[in-house]
Amino acid sequence: MGEAQKRTGRRPLTEGKKSKFVSVRFTEKEIELLERLSQELQQTRTEYIRTRALINGEVILINSRELIAALDGLGQEMRYIGNNINQLTRHAHTLSLQGRLTGHVLTEFNLLFEQYLVQQRKLETALRQVMRLPADRRVR
Repeated sequence: MGEAQKRTGRRPLTEGKKSKFVSVRFTEKEIELLERLSQELQQTRTEYIRTRALINGEVILINSRELIAALDGLGQEMRYIGNNINQLTRHAHTLSLQGRLTGHVLTEFNLLFEQYLVQQRKLETALRQVMRLPADRRVR
């Protein structure tokens, strides 16, 4: 007797019902381009067109392949710089123990460390831009 009824049908709409239809004509070349772009962003053609036409100013579309490639490149560069910093630190420590540490080694260390910090800031900026996107606007 006080059992809740099982819900049937589709889930409730988060936005108003889309009841208006717009007809647009495209050339074969334009359709191929639309297909390619929507597939790259893992969206349906309709989602892609709606996003580009209506809310493009609010949404930052991110090509996930380009983002991953950029982050991989930055990560690789940071690993190289970090490896150089570690090697130089070990070398400086050895020279310090021998009493032969010169300003040249410290200058090189500072240069490498500055490069590392620049790459780290770029990576942080890119990640912040992605994280600022509202969850429902992120490209999957």
